[in-house]
Amino acid sequence: MSYKVAVVGATGNVGREMLKTLSEREFPVSEIYAIASARSAGKEVSFGEDKVLKVHALDDFDFKKVDIVLMSAGGKIAEQAAPRAAAAGAVVIDNSSQFRMDPDVPLVVPEVNPEALDGYKKKNIIANPNCSTIQMVVALKPLHDLALIRRIVVSTYQSVSGAGHEAMDELFNQTRAVYMNAPLKKESFFKQIAFNVIPQIDVFQKDGSTKEEWKMVVETQKIMSPDIQVSATCVRVPVFIGHAESVNIQFDAPVSAAQARKALRDAPGVLVIDKNDEQDGYITPAEIAGDDNVFVSRIREDKSAENSLNMWIVSDNLRKGAALNAVQIAELLVKLF
Repeated sequence: MSYKVAVVGATGNVGREMLKTLSEREFPVSEIYAIASARSAGKEVSFGEDKVLKVHALDDFDFKKVDIVLMSAGGKIAEQAAPRAAAAGAVVIDNSSQFRMDPDVPLVVPEVNPEALDGYKKKNIIANPNCSTIQMVVALKPLHDLALIRRIVVSTYQSVSGAGHEAMDELFNQTRAVYMNAPLKKESFFKQIAFNVIPQIDVFQKDGSTKEEWKMVVETQKIMSPDIQVSATCVRVPVFIGHAESVNIQFDAPVSAAQARKALRDAPGVLVIDKNDEQDGYITPAEIAGDDNVFVSRIREDKSAENSLNMWIVSDNLRKGAALNAVQIAELLVKLF
């Protein structure tokens, strides 16, 4: 059986990756629609190697024509467009943060909590988690199955692609300006991003955390367990694609580094690159762009705290952190139709 699919936000970084991923994974599509804002209507985007799609305007698109909507257009647009599409009979898989904490909307990472998808009919909307949360919980789930995780302390090193096209352009332009001794323009970020790191992603909350850090806390608890305590510090770094995370995990029982490596090597969607070798012993964002896996390195026991491990997690935030996870949700969804 095949399905009629719409990709909303098709001209953006994630939307293009969604179209690419649907094609690469040979999702059973009978018709495919690229949708974006009115100003993008009529533009062309690629679907696979030999198909070009004309972009339709979101404002007047009839969602009765489709079965599944992959949406990556931001929270404000999703707030209006997702319920409209759902009311028309389509199932929406939304990449924004708009519906993630809605108790009637499943928040799904297929390798971690596929059973949560069973509740999608309440609103016909499924939420795709935050990119930094996705890669972390994919690596944590096999360890949580060994021994219950009590606490996580995570520091992220997030690429500029997570902030969109303009942010990637800003890193490029600022880097060029540094070498040319020209003025640096700051538009996407409040601080210089070239040759710098910025300990702020999204807006500040009343408690001093940022919204990105809050997302990692509450999304991890919704996906895995409300009993897991999470402390997060999210940092933007001058990398184009690929998020990295340094994670400290405390369990309720002993888990050795060897046990963790074995569990992770056996886990779906995870690749372990972990040797005491300067050249090939660990992975970096520059090495994984375009890859679908979550990579885990630097697995070691934390001698400063009981039942604790440290690890390094890297993944392409546009792939597993967004487009791939959404398509994997769609692959699970069609089995329930």
